[in-house]
Amino acid sequence: MAGDRRLPLALFRGALPIALGLMLWVAVAGGEGDRLQTLKAQPEGSPASLAQRRRHNELIMEALREASETDDNVAQRHVPWQK
Repeated sequence: MAGDRRLPLALFRGALPIALGLMLWVAVAGGEGDRLQTLKAQPEGSPASLAQRRRHNELIMEALREASETDDNVAQRHVPWQK
């Protein structure tokens, strides 16, 4: 008789963490759309800002490429660099 009561209790104890996890997942996933809309509205997402960031990354990559191709210590060069 004691075994008859332990099975439903064990199932309940096993299902409880799963149910809590699902509830937390639903709570977090519900705010995901709002978060994406907020990120899209940020000024960093504007085309001008993206172009500026892209140009900045190109300059950094050019400097790294130049530094890898030379034996000079490019960190000691004066600004602006001269080729």
